[in-house]
Amino acid sequence: MSELGGATGVLQLAVLVAFAATALALVAAFVRVVTGPSLADRVLALDMIGLVSVSIIAAYAIASGQALFLDAAIALALIAFLGTVAFSRFIEWRRGSGDE
Repeated sequence: MSELGGATGVLQLAVLVAFAATALALVAAFVRVVTGPSLADRVLALDMIGLVSVSIIAAYAIASGQALFLDAAIALALIAFLGTVAFSRFIEWRRGSGDE
């Protein structure tokens, strides 16, 4: 377990468990994107993929001991949020319940 540069001991185990849990969540979200019964389910699954990706980047930042990766996680979180808002507006426009 010495490949995790900045992490030692219990922190290494916690990071490895976090990687495993987020990988499982990522697979579950991809399944929901593919099989989602509605467009709203797919949008929520895409939002979850963004959240899980941010979590993976944050865990990697902890494991490597380099805070620079947290900047990338913040940027990805902002882009994922804007994407979710855009998809939500699209769903609202598609249903015809918009103010426009």
